[in-house]
Amino acid sequence: MRNKISILGCGWLGMPLGIELVKLGFEVSGSTTDADKLLEIEENGMSPFFVSLTPSLNSNVDKAFFNADILIVNIPPKRRDDIISFHYEQIKSLVDEINKSTIKKVLFVSSTSVYPNTNGVVDENTNLEPQKNSGIALRSVEDLLLSQSFFETTIIRFGGLIGYDRLPGRFLAGKKNLKNGDSPVNLIHRDDCIGLLLTVIKEDFWGKLINGIMPEHPSRREFYTKASEMSHLPIPEFDNLREEQEYKIISSIVVGNDLSYDFKYTSPLLVL
Repeated sequence: MRNKISILGCGWLGMPLGIELVKLGFEVSGSTTDADKLLEIEENGMSPFFVSLTPSLNSNVDKAFFNADILIVNIPPKRRDDIISFHYEQIKSLVDEINKSTIKKVLFVSSTSVYPNTNGVVDENTNLEPQKNSGIALRSVEDLLLSQSFFETTIIRFGGLIGYDRLPGRFLAGKKNLKNGDSPVNLIHRDDCIGLLLTVIKEDFWGKLINGIMPEHPSRREFYTKASEMSHLPIPEFDNLREEQEYKIISSIVVGNDLSYDFKYTSPLLVL
């Protein structure tokens, strides 16, 4: 019998992920905080639910959403002054509900923002404190989820998300005096995000930490220049102050070694 899977957050990534899970024969429930999207979720073969964490779970939530074997959590921290405490309380409210449910596996979508700039390579074994508030918020909820005994959690830290309507040529087009032109980019295509998430489920790869990142890391200068050219947009201009470079190269020692997955896009340049 196929697992029941609930997706918390059917947005840019969650919706196409749900569609792929339906194609594979899973019974899928999808949530949104936008009532206008409920019909779209249903039209794509999922059971639609309105689920909101503000930071408490909405009191009128249909608890059938939590009648699942696997929960995929795909809600990034909101940009707000109290981002750290607010996001923690959101996930704490969620954990309280999971512990009363049938859910035994959680797949949490995180971000490589949990890694500080080290001017070197970081991987899943790197345990350094985040620099940005968004990274601090994510690290705190990662720890919360991993500390639970009622269910197992696998965390995937994705790099910058590109693909489809997220055209990187628009990000820096025409800008001048940009810093860190020689710093490497850490990106991943949406198709590979979905591929990695599906592989975790197929291989029962639980209780793990995974960096979801393209294996190749061209410089910001090379990548965004080509991206602007391909989109016929003004070329960004970077300064040449090498001493001010701040960067990190995200690597995965898990993908390919412990998790059997081959990237569709091994380099950001292949997306352009």
